[in-house]
Amino acid sequence: MTSQKAWAKLAVAVILSLSLTACKDTKTLQENEQLKAQVAELQKENGQLGNNLETVTAARDSLARENEELKAAMKPRKAKRTAAKAATRKRRRS
Repeated sequence: MTSQKAWAKLAVAVILSLSLTACKDTKTLQENEQLKAQVAELQKENGQLGNNLETVTAARDSLARENEELKAAMKPRKAKRTAAKAATRKRRRS
């Protein structure tokens, strides 16, 4: 009779362990699917950011060219005289 109880306990333990393993596999599969969805979303965002980067880079290059053209088109200003004038002494009449 003791051996029957031992076999019954063993059978219950095996059934419980198999059900827990199946539950863990289900949870793992669900997590795996969620992670795949997140990876797909991140790849999509990465592609969009890459396109935005190309657009911004092209705009920056265009503005840099326009800036250089405007600098070249500016008339050069006359250089201001930097030499100090000689101090003149006023003669006072006495």
